[in-house]
Amino acid sequence: MPKSSNQKLKLIYLAKLMQEKTDDEHGLTMPEIIHELDLCGIKAERKSIYDDFEALSTVGMDIEKETYGGRTYYYLAGRDFELPELKLLVDAVQGSKFITRKKSEALIRKIEGLTSIYEAKKLARNVHVANRIKTMNESIYYTVDDIHSAINGDKKISFQYFKWNEKGEKQLKRDGKVYKVSPWALTWDDENYYLVAFDAEAGEKGIIKHYRVDKMLKMEVLDERREGAEHFKNFDMALYSKKTFGMYSGKDEHVTLRCKNQMADPIIDRFGQDVLMRPVPGEDWFDVTVKVAVSPLFLTWLMNFGGDIKIMAPESVAAQQIELAKKVIATYE
Repeated sequence: MPKSSNQKLKLIYLAKLMQEKTDDEHGLTMPEIIHELDLCGIKAERKSIYDDFEALSTVGMDIEKETYGGRTYYYLAGRDFELPELKLLVDAVQGSKFITRKKSEALIRKIEGLTSIYEAKKLARNVHVANRIKTMNESIYYTVDDIHSAINGDKKISFQYFKWNEKGEKQLKRDGKVYKVSPWALTWDDENYYLVAFDAEAGEKGIIKHYRVDKMLKMEVLDERREGAEHFKNFDMALYSKKTFGMYSGKDEHVTLRCKNQMADPIIDRFGQDVLMRPVPGEDWFDVTVKVAVSPLFLTWLMNFGGDIKIMAPESVAAQQIELAKKVIATYE
């Protein structure tokens, strides 16, 4: 049989066909495969396709056949990602506030391309991006990539940082002064991406700070080596995130809380299973001591539970809680 100009692409088209139009529940007969290739301008015979299947199997494509109703169907049995795994990826993308709506939709389309057109429809039924509150910083996708490059290259970065004002406009912090820090880690907390970095200019010896990545502007990788390695030698990101509520800065304190027994669930959810809960003798309460960055967000979190969680120590933190409660009450008087 004379070869068409597309004949060299036959193996690629065949692999694409099996990936897109077959799965465990959907197969193609040999005549259907030959017809699909013909639509791409490729002439093929049954025997040559058998040989192609053998070739594809050597590079990891698990093509199997199944006979029912007197017809034999061929399908791609194994994939890099199973459907439940792809659903998890879609959920993570659509639930990520730091990814813009436009980028979310683009990423989900790419995830759908990792499975057949039939299973992609099952993914599409799980997509509800339109009404989510998403960041409006389209550049965050590339900012994250640049930060990773800086971390891997042991380089400092510079950027401007902003907050939203009452007019809904971006207002540069520190009057637009450029921040210059040493990036050491990225973390995802409370649906936002944060950079954890060392600021050598803060304090006498520099301190660890964090910044919301979607609020960073004009980020650049500098040709300067990072500082602060000694602060991150034994740095525990999980512990840092656990004690820092909503990545809101505050003074680190060991705070003792007295909690009703039914509060064990939110305490473990927040501080982990290794937290030591000490029963209060003869009462339906337990005490727990946790290390937290004391901030308004931490105090507000405690207020969610009313009188079921009480600050026992230190007194200074309890006083902050009382003061915050008075301010809230005063707002309504």
